[in-house]
Formats: sequence, C-alpha cells, structure tokens
Amino acid sequence: MNFDLYRECRLCPRNCGVNRVEGKLGCCRESATCRISSIGPHFGEEPSFTGTRGSGTIFFSGCSSGCFFCQNYQISIEHLGRLLSPEELLGEARALVRQGVHNLNFVTPDHFWPHILHVCRELRREGIAIPFLFNSSGYQRPDLVDSYAEVIDIFMPDFKFALPEVAKQCMGDPRYPEIAVSALRKMVELKGFLDPWDPMGQEPARRGVLVRHLILPGHADNSVAVLKLLRHEFGKLLPLSVMSQFHPTPACYERGELARPITPDEHRQIHDLVLELDFRHVYLQTLAHDIDFLPDFQKKEPFSGNIRRPGNA
Repeated sequence: MNFDLYRECRLCPRNCGVNRVEGKLGCCRESATCRISSIGPHFGEEPSFTGTRGSGTIFFSGCSSGCFFCQNYQISIEHLGRLLSPEELLGEARALVRQGVHNLNFVTPDHFWPHILHVCRELRREGIAIPFLFNSSGYQRPDLVDSYAEVIDIFMPDFKFALPEVAKQCMGDPRYPEIAVSALRKMVELKGFLDPWDPMGQEPARRGVLVRHLILPGHADNSVAVLKLLRHEFGKLLPLSVMSQFHPTPACYERGELARPITPDEHRQIHDLVLELDFRHVYLQTLAHDIDFLPDFQKKEPFSGNIRRPGNA
C-alpha cells in the first residue's frame, strides 16, 4: 500500500501537514499505524444498513473533528484501541465479511484512508461484492471525495452544525458548515441518494447517501438551520436520520456545556419541522433514553444491544 499520504498529512480539513510515518501525531492524534477499537457485526445502525445480519463495523481510533461531546470519546479522543498492520486489518475485514454482514462499515475512516483504500481494493480483487460504507463526521475535504468514491458504495456523513458559532464551540472550526455541505454535494453527485430505500431493512441499501443529524441540547436553532439548509440544497427526497440519542459525556460535565439530554419540547420542535419541510425518506428517532447502543469500548463487545438482540440474549 502507498503511505505517501501520511508523510505530509492533509487527509482532513485541518491540513496539519505532519509526517505521521515518522510517528508524529496529526490533529487526529494518530500516527500512520492503524488503530482500531472494535470490529464486528453491529445492529445499532439504521435498518437500511443493519438488515437482518448486521452491519460489519470497523471502528477506527482518533478523529479529525474532535467534538467534545462525542459518544465514542473513548476512541475518538482517548484513543483506546489496538494497532494493526495493513495485512492484519485486511485479514480481520475478510473474516468479518465471512460472518455474513450486509456491508463493511468504516467508522471515522478519513484519517486512515490509505489503509481503507488498500482493504477495499484487495477485497474487490478477491471477488467480495458487498457494499463498502463510509461512516463519517461530515468534516471531509471535498476534493478527496472522488478518491473515496472509487471504492466506496455508500456515504453516511453526519451534518452536525449549520451555525458556525456552534461548530466553533464544539469542534473548534467555524468552517464546518461550508466544508460539510461541499463534501456532501460531491457525495450526492457521485452516488445519488440511498438505494434502495427500505426503512424496514428487508432489502439493505447497496449504494447512495444518507445524512445523519444529532439534535444537541440547548441548540434546537442549530438543528433548525441544518434541516432548512439540507432541504434547500438537496430537496425533500434526501434520506435523513434525525437522532435524539444525545447522552452527556464526562467532558460535557467538566465544561458545563451540553450537560443534559434533549427535552421533549426540543424533540417535538425538530420532529414537527421535519414534517413541515416534507422530507420523504426519514428515520426519526423517538425520545428514549435507553443505552443499548451507548458504547463502552473497554468491553470486548462495546454495545450491549448487540448482545441482547433477539437470538443472542
């Protein structure tokens, strides 16, 4: 595989330019040695991806966004995980495919893109045809989306922030909205909307784009701006997943920011706006506070919901 992209790393919009091959850490706080925290069938994604046999998730450690409230903070900020060579990563991906998952789901992939490109190309050479899914923060360099799309079938980016001041507060870059919308335009141009759209998961998605948005407590105005921006840019057929699952992390309490779940009124306001804007293809999460898919990456299986699903209990 080609490590050149790690030598003066500009794999994300931070453009830090460090030589990760020499062991220096980029803004993602990772070197050029791949680190993953969890790999296996996962049933906490939308039914379009989990289907009946699960989404084959590979959770990468580190993150270029660095949102302080990230529910995956143990791996995105604290960097739990194990180091793998490119061939070890390929071997584990190959073994995951053999478990019968509907797709390979690369979670927070952009800062380890050379490794993922190697895995995808090799698996395709071996005749493995399941979809490859790029599950990301939305904070991607738009000019790299063409490279991703050479091997990626499905894009599932977040669209976290439409208000620059909220982006600056949460991840330190007020440019997030303009960067995210530019990257998303390119993803939609290259892959279209999610196909097929089967919210029951009987026919898992094979190609296209679905956008996720997490409602943040005290920032319904940001969610309103996100939904209106997406409706204006992409129309009512854009597939969406609007999530209400926010759980405060230790950093939220330490900072005294976002230190509560969202309220029923906040949820209702955003729910009503989704209907008012007439989005047709939407997963709209109910306001529930279960923690089946709130991860603990110190455990062998980070998600209790994967253990307790029917047939596994």
